[in-house]
This record gives sequence, C-alpha cells and structure tokens, in this order.
Amino acid sequence: MKNLLKSELLTNIRNLLIESRGKLQQTVNTVMVQTYWHIGRMIVEEEQQGEQRAQYGKAQLEQIANVLTQEFGKGFDVTNLRKMRQFYQLFPIRDSVRLELSWTHYRILIRVENLKAREWYIAESIANNWSVRALERQISTLYYERLLSSSDKAPVIQEASEKTTPLQVDIKNYLRDPYILDFLNLPTTSVVESTIEQGLIDNLQQFLLELGRGFAFVSRQQRLSVEDQDFYIDLVFYNFKLKCFLLIDLKLGKLAHQDVGQMDTYVRIYDKFHKSEDDNPTIGLILCSEKSEAVAKYSVLSDSKQLFSSKYLPYLPSEEELRIELLRERYLINDAGETQ
Repeated sequence: MKNLLKSELLTNIRNLLIESRGKLQQTVNTVMVQTYWHIGRMIVEEEQQGEQRAQYGKAQLEQIANVLTQEFGKGFDVTNLRKMRQFYQLFPIRDSVRLELSWTHYRILIRVENLKAREWYIAESIANNWSVRALERQISTLYYERLLSSSDKAPVIQEASEKTTPLQVDIKNYLRDPYILDFLNLPTTSVVESTIEQGLIDNLQQFLLELGRGFAFVSRQQRLSVEDQDFYIDLVFYNFKLKCFLLIDLKLGKLAHQDVGQMDTYVRIYDKFHKSEDDNPTIGLILCSEKSEAVAKYSVLSDSKQLFSSKYLPYLPSEEELRIELLRERYLINDAGETQ
C-alpha cells in the first residue's frame, strides 16, 4: 500500500512538473517572439530616419551584434538581427503576430515569399499544432501549392480561415496528390504492398502529418464480413473535420479498373454497416504507385464524390519534379473542366 501511494504521489508530481514546464515554455516563447518583434521594429525605425543612416546600416548591425553577443550570448549575430528586422517588416502590425507559434516557427515562415501561402501555413500550424520540423517539411514539400493544384485558390484560403463547415468543404481539399512517403525509406526494388502498409503503421505519426488535418487512425486490415464473403481494408482513418471515415487501399503498379470497383464495394459496405447516422458518407482512397489517366477519366472516379485515387512517391522529389507534377495536374483538371 505504501509503495502504491508513493507511486501515485510520484505520478502526480511528475504530471504537475510536466504541466508547469509546458506553461513556462509557452511563456518563454511568447516573450521571445514579442521581444524580437520589437527589436526588429527598432532597427527598421532607426534605418528609416534618413538616407545617411541607411548607408551605414550594415556596419551598425555588426556593431550591435558584437555588443549583444558579448552581453547576452548566442542568438544576436548579424544574421539573426536581419531576421528580426524582416520579421517586423512582414508583420508590421503587432496584433498580426500569433503568439501560439515560436520564434523558430517564424524563422521558417519568413522564408515563404507568397503572402497567401504564409498566412495559410500560419493557420495550419496553429490548427494542427505543427512542430517546427513538421512546418518545415510541409513547406519544403510545397504542401500549399500541391493543395492548390487540385482546387481553386479561394476555397483553400476560405477553408484555412476556418470559415467553412464539414458539409461545405470540398473533400478534394483534404486529399493530396501526390502523397510523399519519403519517411519510409523504401527500397527501389522488390517492394510489396505489405511492406508499405507495415511502414505506414510503424511511422504512423509521419503518415498522419502527410494525410493532413483532422485525421485519426482507426484500424489496419479491418475485416468486412458480408453474407458468405470477407473483405479486408488495408487502412482505415476517421476525419473529425469532415466527420467521415477514410478507407485506404494500397496498390503497387498502375491503377486498374478492378481496383476502383473493389474500393467502390468497400465504401458501399462501410456506409451500410459501419457508418453512424451522424457521419458523412465514407471516402475511399486508392493509393497507387502509378496512376492511369484512362481509368481516372472513364470510370466512376471521374464523377464520384466518394472515390479518389492518388499517387504516392517513395522519395522527396526535387522542386523541379514537383513543379512538373503540379503543371500536369493543372492540365488534367483544366482538361476535365472543358469536357464537362
């Protein structure tokens, strides 16, 4: 009994310390962001006092950096002072600075030149509690641009601003194409679907990040028993924003008509036997290594509101490869719109 009490006491103390450290860290981050914003403001105002002052601005920053470094330690070199100046220039209104994000978040965000993209990344970081590493990865994989490639800009910005409800949101804005699975470190040859599936389970946190906002893991290889036949779904997720289930079927090679038919069956069964009355219709996503434009165009994928296919990439492509992929997707979207 004494050992049990000691254990409970230790657990309570640990929980209190963890909570206190979290609050302390948030306070430190808040003060740091505010302080660096004010430093940036003072530097900009000093430099804007006259042309003569602007001419020796570089030398002045170096002198300030040397003094601050000697007195306060690392973090005040010329590079960081310039980032503070840029921080203020990008966020000249203090109320526009979101204190939920750390200074390290802002160091990454100020590299995003597109204003709409930067605002979107800020909103997503706060809504999904993205770590610095998560934010950096999403920016490096052109998450915002990839999302725009499958929809108009206005709905994306509207959705990012939390002005829509699940019934108004286009499901395509929640699904990506392509998905980048570089965190699996897949071999270039002899890959089987079970290897990819196991890799996604082993790296579930990274995969949820790649899936996007609102997704939670439900099941792996979930059995659907209907009359005299059993079906097995590779992966099942639930999206709390859309209020619906997401079924994922992994496919190696090129997308085929039978893959679409199989997923259509899964979705129909799931809607009938697993979906609750207050859930929205189930979504089916076929994640394949190679898409087929013919299947996408001449199957139920072309007009279905529940069935989708996306390509997955086993590595992080270069910026040029992503640019080509985006152009290809925009061409397909425009071509589909003209044929309707």
